[in-house]
Amino acid sequence: MGLFLLPAPPSLLPAQAQGPVADHPRVKQSLELVKVWLEAQRAYNQIPGLSAAIVHDQNVIWSGGMGVTDLERKTPATASTIYSICSISKLFTSVALMKLRDEGKVRLDDPVGKHLAWFGKLKRLKPDAGEVTVEGLLTHASGLPRESDHPYWSAPDFAFPTREEVIERLGNQESLYPAETYFQYSNLGLTLAGEIVGAASGVTYGDYVRQNILQPLGLTSTSPEMPEAEKGKRLATGYSSLTRNGNRTTTPFFQARGIAPAAGYASTVEDLARFASWQFRVLAGTSNEVLRQASLREMHRVHWVDPDFETTWGLGFAVWRNTNQTFVGHGGSCPGYRTQLLLRPEDKIATVFASNAMVNSGLYAQEMYDVMAPALTQAVKGTAAKPIDTTLYAYTGTYSGQPWSGETAVITWEEGLAMLNLPNNDPLGGLTKLRKTGEHTFRRVRKDNELGETITFEMGPDGKAVRYVQHGNRSPRVW
Repeated sequence: MGLFLLPAPPSLLPAQAQGPVADHPRVKQSLELVKVWLEAQRAYNQIPGLSAAIVHDQNVIWSGGMGVTDLERKTPATASTIYSICSISKLFTSVALMKLRDEGKVRLDDPVGKHLAWFGKLKRLKPDAGEVTVEGLLTHASGLPRESDHPYWSAPDFAFPTREEVIERLGNQESLYPAETYFQYSNLGLTLAGEIVGAASGVTYGDYVRQNILQPLGLTSTSPEMPEAEKGKRLATGYSSLTRNGNRTTTPFFQARGIAPAAGYASTVEDLARFASWQFRVLAGTSNEVLRQASLREMHRVHWVDPDFETTWGLGFAVWRNTNQTFVGHGGSCPGYRTQLLLRPEDKIATVFASNAMVNSGLYAQEMYDVMAPALTQAVKGTAAKPIDTTLYAYTGTYSGQPWSGETAVITWEEGLAMLNLPNNDPLGGLTKLRKTGEHTFRRVRKDNELGETITFEMGPDGKAVRYVQHGNRSPRVW
């Protein structure tokens, strides 16, 4: 398998939300920037396929797919493509535990051994230093090892253990630290959290989450295991990181089996968008589906701060700061797949990203938010914006740069145009605004709002630009 560059699809899935927010001119422009940027990043980073969604409260502003689910069959990726979501699984396990807490069947300060008698097999580094609690599992402050004592992340087999094998080998393991001392991300810990769900509910873990979370929320494409029946259909084939020679190799199908509560789920960006909207409903107090408002707020609140004050965690949810804003969510990374769910409850915006290759999913979700949030905020506030000048579409498209400079996308932006060099890890910060000054002529707008050099578009017989000229150099239109 060698380098591959798939052509940009002629059209992407349209916005799914209608009304004043989705129809606001700045929202439309920002969404176009997101789609142009995602497709270029997919191509330049050799990502076989990706799916994404942007949510505002109860509306999916947009969801869609780019690239393919399988390089051999060339099946297009869509918003309904199924991916492994790996560690996002931990959110469903945590919600299940909190639901049982609300029902009085579990307490956060319960020792794990109260629900799992066999937990006593684990060797404790300092047995007198305090119990490992349910809360410690959810905040990754339990002091437990990162993994069960099995080599399930090792290629080519990725041999995940059964729950019986996890229990059997627990006696070979020892805690790394006394409980409530340091943050130590632990798949073993959330696996045990899933075992507590089964023990406290009296039914299997899988049955509990299906009946009490997935079905009530209408997450019909989400399951606690990889759907083997969807291989070659809706389930995307996983691919590795890029090798030194520019290849991505196929990763084998796997089931997380006993590690499912921590890493076994599969889902779509459509379902994760619904999951995000559910959280916004509960937080707003307009719904009591599955959890109480106070319980979900408690999950989003920081419960653990590491001694270095750099790592913070809620109950199951990662909690982080970016540009003085607080976000909650979780990422997923399993063989062949990377995913991210990002929420900012204060403005009821969420982004979802999923890919069938090992890429930086957190970057994609964060940049999608950074592009869309200002426009969505403007639309929600009802701030007026001039309609997009449709005559500017004659200039929009992707243009070939010089051999050393990649491509340049031209999009409508605010009341004029903007250019973005591709690829680009900062789509919003990388924009260069253009102001129209004459027929087919624009000038670059400096950051101080002064005008710079001239960019002239040369038009074809169909009335659309075929190239632009900047600094005397010609850049032909690619599409």
